[in-house]
Amino acid sequence: MKGAIISVLVLIAIVVMADQGQAAVDCKTVDQALVPCVPYLTGGGTPTGACCKGVSNIKDMSVTPQDKKDACNCVKAAANRYPTLKDEVAQALPVKCNVQLDIPVSRTTNCDAI
Repeated sequence: MKGAIISVLVLIAIVVMADQGQAAVDCKTVDQALVPCVPYLTGGGTPTGACCKGVSNIKDMSVTPQDKKDACNCVKAAANRYPTLKDEVAQALPVKCNVQLDIPVSRTTNCDAI
């Protein structure tokens, strides 16, 4: 019985340590989520369903304050790769998609302030 309890505790410790070692937000995933938004971000109009799904996915992966900062930095880096991105259109993206996103979509956001 004592051995079983120790085994369970060791298993729990391994799971907790493995979970802490993984980043919840990575820029590759954020970039993939935003690719469908590029036509909207550079041309305006209405974002596609795929774009809004990507915005929703970013929201879902940005749970902790650190996740939000990481996602913000990824979004900012992605925005800076598109010189024709329209800032006012980008800032309106979450509203247009009806997603309460705590991360501004902008080239100039101070992500450390989030």
